[in-house]
Amino acid sequence: MIILEFKAKGKRHQYSAINEAIRTVQFIRNSCLRYWMDNKGVNKFDLNKYSAVLAKNFPFANELNSTARQSSAERSWSSIVRFFDNCKKKVPGKKGFPKFQKNCRSVEYKQSGWKLSPDKKSITFTDKKGIGKLKLKGTWDLWRFDKKLIKRVRIVRRADGYYVQFCVSVDIKEELEPTGTAIGLDVGVKDFYTDSAGKTESNPRFYRTGEKRLKFYQRRVSRKKKGSSNRKKAVNRLGRQHLKISRQREEHAKRLARCVIRSNDLVAYEDLRVRNLVKNHCLAKSINDAGWHQFRKWMEHFGTKFGKVTVAVNPAYTSQNCSDCGEEVKKSLSTRTHTCKCGCQLDRDHNAAINILKRALGTVGHTGTWILKDLNTCGESTSTLLDSGLVEQVGSLKQESPRLMTGECQLGLISV
Repeated sequence: MIILEFKAKGKRHQYSAINEAIRTVQFIRNSCLRYWMDNKGVNKFDLNKYSAVLAKNFPFANELNSTARQSSAERSWSSIVRFFDNCKKKVPGKKGFPKFQKNCRSVEYKQSGWKLSPDKKSITFTDKKGIGKLKLKGTWDLWRFDKKLIKRVRIVRRADGYYVQFCVSVDIKEELEPTGTAIGLDVGVKDFYTDSAGKTESNPRFYRTGEKRLKFYQRRVSRKKKGSSNRKKAVNRLGRQHLKISRQREEHAKRLARCVIRSNDLVAYEDLRVRNLVKNHCLAKSINDAGWHQFRKWMEHFGTKFGKVTVAVNPAYTSQNCSDCGEEVKKSLSTRTHTCKCGCQLDRDHNAAINILKRALGTVGHTGTWILKDLNTCGESTSTLLDSGLVEQVGSLKQESPRLMTGECQLGLISV
């Protein structure tokens, strides 16, 4: 699947109609979840049937397209399946029991309920919600793809406006000449990563840089009266600033991942569990700001696209063991230089990167281990337009940077 996204331009009453459709989606999703809780043995098809029952009982639900109602029921079922999978896998801690959604941000149509204009520069939603015709702002042309290949259409609401996503069933792969090089990467807080050749990439720290501005907008929100229109405006400004930072972080991860993958035939990195690492309250902010989660995701994505090998290795003792003789040299986080009795003296991260590469070459490893957990099946996390400069942090969708390649579309994964 590839995801093409366009900024939607319409009138105020159209935006109100989109908001009403999103509220209806939330109602159907929560109602299906309640139906599953109250009735044992309910499956996916029963929830789809129940969405039709809701349409008969509630006029505002009947105004929404039937495929959009089915998509809403599928959202509730995806949360149920995730809960059952976690129970079967005996995931430690909470298993993620399905919760009622409080802030839905998108409505999804399948292959009906919408119609593209002949020039494919606008889209008309034909259900009874009254959304009507929306102009599509973007530089990527939909005429390159047959309409039959468009499997789903989403309308997504964000702090800076409304977007229309097209999920196109097509795969794009590119063959590259072998470079004959392999590299190991050790990510860190001081430097974004250090490779096995000793080269480092600086950490931009987007959140730290924009934190002063965030605090300013947060104070503006706290000073406004709850429920007032001024408070809503202040919240929107705060949301835009958070959106900007997340887009910067995602764009940075995409650029670096693409360059690393194209320059090497094999890339080794640590199989880190970021969720566990951020439990350290002293480093949680810096770890989240670095964006290791996105960087690994993009490396594996580009590795699949360009036919390169990505290997995730066990990170245990990669910083402690000597890359020259293999002797264990214990050191704390504050010790940044690795010094061994054998005479090896390297930067701590450089030593770890060499160990990561050796471990990847010396074992089969496990390639392509990243599993995209579709935390936002409703499509809040999205790809970007070519030459649009809009980059969003991604949960379930994969995207390519528009500035890195000319004439290529953004790639994405979507739960269908």
